[in-house]
Amino acid sequence: MKQLTFVRPNRCDNSGPNCVEVAIDADLNRIVRNSQRPSVQVTFDENEWSAFVDSVRAGQTF
Repeated sequence: MKQLTFVRPNRCDNSGPNCVEVAIDADLNRIVRNSQRPSVQVTFDENEWSAFVDSVRAGQTF
């Protein structure tokens, strides 16, 4: 299994340990984790990820 490469958003200044990180696997799923608890991960398929991003851009709060 290929090692995932997690990236942080530009707004995360890397000075603190509390950032959301996202990786893309071989099937183009997005794997999301909190840098404080990297063993807990949530996976979104392409459609789920697109719907999530669209709702954030539209200003939906969770």
